Amino acid sequence: MEILEYTFFQNALLGIILIAITSAIIGTYVVTRRMVFIAGGITHTCFGGLGLGYFLSVNPILMAIVFAIAGALGVDLLASKNIRKDSAIAVVWALGMALGILFIFMSSGFVPELNAFLFGNVLAISLSDICLFLAFTLILLIVFLLLYKRIVAISFDEDFARTRHLPVTIINTVMSVLTAVAIVLIIKMIGVMLLVSMITLPVISAEKRTFRYTSLLLFSIITSIITSVAGLFAAYFLSVPASATIVLLQCLTLLLISLLPTPSPSRP
Repeated sequence: MEILEYTFFQNALLGIILIAITSAIIGTYVVTRRMVFIAGGITHTCFGGLGLGYFLSVNPILMAIVFAIAGALGVDLLASKNIRKDSAIAVVWALGMALGILFIFMSSGFVPELNAFLFGNVLAISLSDICLFLAFTLILLIVFLLLYKRIVAISFDEDFARTRHLPVTIINTVMSVLTAVAIVLIIKMIGVMLLVSMITLPVISAEKRTFRYTSLLLFSIITSIITSVAGLFAAYFLSVPASATIVLLQCLTLLLISLLPTPSPSRP
């Protein structure tokens, strides 16, 4: 029994470190692009995919990924039609939730994974989950490294990037797809509650201490890993929910950093 419990905790530790790295990378892109609500929009769009998956008796996670990618690309499409991005997010958010409720209502039997979708269970992360997420993290890192300078340029001034003839549309599409897939995989492992926290709070904390994109990214990754691992250990020894503990630690970290004197921006 102790060996089994140790295995679960070891898997959770490896999984939460991978999630911390991935969410910090995605979060840095989302926050600097002022697209924080895209995470909530894609998250609720996934609900439609989960419902359709249960209705058709196919893998709900696969359908959630399809819906998430469609939602992310849908936001970009609506934004290109002179619809404000926040309004576009609201459209896919509402559509995903409505379809999810409809499909679940039409499904026969009880839908057991809805609680996991909302709250998650870090200690339930399996070895197959870790392998899948590791593969995705490596893909994300490769893409990010290859497109790094272009992503930085687009993140801070998309209009200027267009005048420099950078492939803004292509990069936005690639990052939207990666963000959508990341959100679905993170939800599967830790739930909606921890997802939004891990994507935003470490980056917001980092913004209080640095003004450079590279420093912002590294600070976010370090903060995310430390708070996630500390929260997991605290939750394990105190026998409390890990998701809530990690969120509280990240909120506390943001509060403490906010109380420190704000550094003056230095020249590049």
